[in-house]
Amino acid sequence: MTRGISRQNSAIPGPQLSDSKPRLEARRPWLAVTAVGMATFCVVTTEMLPVGLFVPITAALEVSVGMGGFMLFVPAILAALLAPLVVLGAKGADRRAILCGLLALLAGANAASALAPSMPWFLAARMLVGFCIGGVWAIAGGLAARLVAPGAVGLATSIIFGGVAVASVLGVPLGAFIGGLAGWRAAFGAMAALCFGVLLLNALSLPPLPAARTLRAGQMLSQLGNPALRQGLLITLCLVAGHFMAYTYVRPLLQSLAGFGQGWIGPLLFAYGAAGVAGNFLGGAAAARSPAATLRAIAAGLLLTLLCFSVSGQFRPAAGALLLAWGLAYGAVSVSLQTWMMKAAPDAVEAATSLFVAVFNLGIAAGSLLGVPSVDALGLRANLWLAAALMLAPMAMLARAGRVPPGSR
Repeated sequence: MTRGISRQNSAIPGPQLSDSKPRLEARRPWLAVTAVGMATFCVVTTEMLPVGLFVPITAALEVSVGMGGFMLFVPAILAALLAPLVVLGAKGADRRAILCGLLALLAGANAASALAPSMPWFLAARMLVGFCIGGVWAIAGGLAARLVAPGAVGLATSIIFGGVAVASVLGVPLGAFIGGLAGWRAAFGAMAALCFGVLLLNALSLPPLPAARTLRAGQMLSQLGNPALRQGLLITLCLVAGHFMAYTYVRPLLQSLAGFGQGWIGPLLFAYGAAGVAGNFLGGAAAARSPAATLRAIAAGLLLTLLCFSVSGQFRPAAGALLLAWGLAYGAVSVSLQTWMMKAAPDAVEAATSLFVAVFNLGIAAGSLLGVPSVDALGLRANLWLAAALMLAPMAMLARAGRVPPGSR
């Protein structure tokens, strides 16, 4: 792999995880860390919520299944554009105030989604979600080293980013479960209430967090000259786009292709989420030793899962087993990519994180947008083949990284 990764082949040391100094340790540091982790959970769960509610939302708002992909595209593309801008625009502002303000806006966006009378109104609310995604994820990424003692920074970072990982795999089944009990509007209403509660938790547990350093656009763009970071961003784009090109339509896949009834959707997606949580922990441990090898396994797992689903997804037992394999593979994506980024740019974590957030959400936007014409024109099965094809690019990049001698990885 590239030299930027090679310097950090073991678990990520605490003091290297942030460029924010001096550290302002919280009175109750682990409560503060948990609060920030809950903030990332809320923002990513809100982003993913329409996936588990795809069928009822598109039916209620009278749009096609393919057009429903815009429910993920709109917030994702805005998050991709705004993540670096939020960090640059924040300048010396208190990060606690920014985080709480974004959580308040997120609660309002969820409430507006619950009340939306039509798809244009719904997408307007999702635009606010995109602003919050870019801001919360980028700001939260550099806070661990300011909340806990240096020796605990690695664990604190895992907890904060664990909110992203858990939301990525549990947000969808959570929404499907609530939607199945009380309707999709109730799911967004419940999410608004949770965001407000997490806002209070952050306001009460975080210390003042003024910026120790003002980040300039030139400093952020200079990170693109880091070969390891650049390669990680390209791998992120392809992996995430391929996954979301298929996963945006997972509920139609389960209902239309596999023939599962509505009552099965919640339990199946919870099983997917549980497999994803297991993948998160397994992937995190493996990525700390070798990010390249871990990401190669993930890309291969996603490629095979999507291909097998397209071939045998009409058989319910096979579809259920493949959904678990899908969750296990994708659950390791966020933590493995985050580990790569931190090892590639240990002295510029906030800048690297904002770029990572931007590209990750660009991948979500690209995947969900590519699925719109693919599903409507070619169908769900062909869309799986096209999504699988996108995994070939990161596999090729990671294969080249794998040819570097082990001592330089």
